[in-house]
Amino acid sequence: MDVTEAKDIKPKMNRGAKTTVVVFFIFMLLHQTDKLLIGPLQTPIMDTFKMTYTQWGLINSGALIVGTLFYPLWGWLSDKYNRGKLLALASLIWGSTTWLSALAPNFKTFLVTRSSTGIDDSSYPGMYSLISDLYSPKVRGKVYGILQLTQPIGYLIGMVVALMLTEAVGGWKNIFIITGSLGIILAVVIFFTVKDVPRGSSETELQGVEVQQHKFNWKSLSQIFKKKSLWMVYAQGFAGVFPWNVITYYIFGYLGTERGYSDSQTLMIMAPAILLMAAGYPAGGWLGDKIFKKNKGGRLIASEIGVVLGMIGLFLAMNTPNENILVFGILLCLTAFFMPFASPNIISTMYDVTLPEVRSSAQSVESLIETAGAWTAPILAGVLADATSVGFSIKLICTAAWSLCVVFLLIAIFFIPKDINSLHKELEARALEDAKAIRN
Repeated sequence: MDVTEAKDIKPKMNRGAKTTVVVFFIFMLLHQTDKLLIGPLQTPIMDTFKMTYTQWGLINSGALIVGTLFYPLWGWLSDKYNRGKLLALASLIWGSTTWLSALAPNFKTFLVTRSSTGIDDSSYPGMYSLISDLYSPKVRGKVYGILQLTQPIGYLIGMVVALMLTEAVGGWKNIFIITGSLGIILAVVIFFTVKDVPRGSSETELQGVEVQQHKFNWKSLSQIFKKKSLWMVYAQGFAGVFPWNVITYYIFGYLGTERGYSDSQTLMIMAPAILLMAAGYPAGGWLGDKIFKKNKGGRLIASEIGVVLGMIGLFLAMNTPNENILVFGILLCLTAFFMPFASPNIISTMYDVTLPEVRSSAQSVESLIETAGAWTAPILAGVLADATSVGFSIKLICTAAWSLCVVFLLIAIFFIPKDINSLHKELEARALEDAKAIRN
């Protein structure tokens, strides 16, 4: 069978694909809940250790810095070894480091233990690359969008737990003990249920051909740095994480102190906003897949739509008077819905232009660049908040960062068609080589 015939074959789904997605969804949901709990728990944690806003920024940046350092290692390991077993290890590390954070007796110890939780945060590229080998390019955006539902839902669960159950379970440290224990249990589940598959299994050009195992090599990795669209994707990733981290770690304190909202008012504002954010992930992925079928820049166009509308929504919300709670809530919900549009599309775009055996590493490079921005954001926001106000800090950083994203995405849209065509030609050549090797 030649490559032309192979293109007409609908990619087969691995029988364990749905099981893998379900397990990953549970893993990400619990992991994101644990990771994002610290935002809603800001006040009791700061009170426990008598922190300033700058110290609070250091706590959040510490985990991000550690995650940055570990991205290259996780990416390299995931391109060479069994991704299922590596993710089980990540879950075990998550549970163990969260336990240590709960036992910290003072600020310095908590800074170290909380920073150590960043080790497992950089394991996601292996998970996403495994999904790319289970699902065809035409539907990856939707699948990634479904998986990324876990971030806002986890945030919502964390918010409810923090606001309503902290006292019931004996304080924030006991909450960390519970979530850490779940991570250890889930490590066992992942170890025995998630199976790895050959890299490139779902690519259209490789259908009808017995896929040869291609693992990480430096030559393939070096090719990602020749993709001009990827450079722009990486640049927008650096800028794009500033709003996410500033909002995640400061919005609760802002609503309670500067806007004077009660816990119940905060819950009434944030709950629908987070639910709409959850809807934004699959909606953005669906829109990106839809436009991608007609335009190779479709995923990036969907990302651009999300960035622009999210930026407008937040700017208007932050300028709404404190007493107009309903208007503020509606505008925040608008922001929340459009913010995640880029996330599933950016991941899919990276995989649209990179070879299967280096996709974890390619995403790790992107994540490393992103995290460099992410750990900078809480510290910068904390310093600005101490000097001015939390509200001014959020508005300035988010508006400036999203403005840069608009520019980077526009340039990426221009370059993406050439880079996608280049990958398809390479995969077609590989398919011919694999078919020839099998016949011989």
